[in-house]
Amino acid sequence: MAKSETCPLCGKPASKDDMPFCSRGCRDRDLLQWLGEGYRIPGRTVDPDGLDSPPEPH
Repeated sequence: MAKSETCPLCGKPASKDDMPFCSRGCRDRDLLQWLGEGYRIPGRTVDPDGLDSPPEPH
């Protein structure tokens, strides 16, 4: 698998210092997306009231 030579956010050429991003700005923008839950991995819905309950047997 070849490394991408362009920034995954804006498409500009990637910077050696900020790989795989083109700049610190894009790198920070990506981090803020992760911290602000902008990126999500799909999964089953969790009931917030049942978080402290033991899992139900199947």
